[in-house]
Amino acid sequence: MSILKIDNLTKRFGGLTAVDHVSLEVNEGEILGLIGPNGSGKTTIFNLINSYYPVSSGTITFNGHDITHMPTNRIAKLGIGRTFQVVKPLKRLSVIENIMVGAFAREKTFSGARKVATEVLEFCHLDGVAKMKAGSLPIAGRKRLEIAKALATRPLLLLLDETAAGLNPTELVQAISIIKNIRTELGITIVIVEHIMRVIMTISDRIHAIAQGATIAEGTPAEVSVDPATIAAYLGSDFKAENRPDA
Repeated sequence: MSILKIDNLTKRFGGLTAVDHVSLEVNEGEILGLIGPNGSGKTTIFNLINSYYPVSSGTITFNGHDITHMPTNRIAKLGIGRTFQVVKPLKRLSVIENIMVGAFAREKTFSGARKVATEVLEFCHLDGVAKMKAGSLPIAGRKRLEIAKALATRPLLLLLDETAAGLNPTELVQAISIIKNIRTELGITIVIVEHIMRVIMTISDRIHAIAQGATIAEGTPAEVSVDPATIAAYLGSDFKAENRPDA
């Protein structure tokens, strides 16, 4: 069953078409990977889904609701959460206080928000730094905090934008584990933008590839990894076999 449907989505900035009639569906409970070169329109699609940018044309339907022109706060309350490429925590607040800010999207009381934040802290392996100022966290901690803040809004669909960028191999393994658990333990559907092929090929059920704002391929990781258009536009002819999901 489809939880998110994008139909002929287009975004123009003056004479520049950043997203060019993209159509895709996300099934409930799956992880969809969104890949493409820098500047191909991936983050712009996220910004259109949660109404950070107005849509030029096309429609976006979430869980049976037309959200094409819906305000961002209403979209969040319907159940779409997201992270951002550039993480910007509230530096002078503690880690748990940052997460509580997200929890207040649904919770009405301080105690309720703190309860949600405490649960999310443990899930994202941040319970050991709950009282630390968010500005003191290393990059891996900030990335996990970004996920935690989004999870605190209790989403049905989570948009993850390069949550693995800048992580070392050990941190990468933990990030992959957390993302998988978001689906398996919390039952949240995920759309993920990621340039690290080890991540995107490992966790995605399907992949949607775009270039210059338009769709170039869609299918399983195995199918997309050998697609000529995707190799030419993004993966490159030297894409190593060990990066492929069927290797």
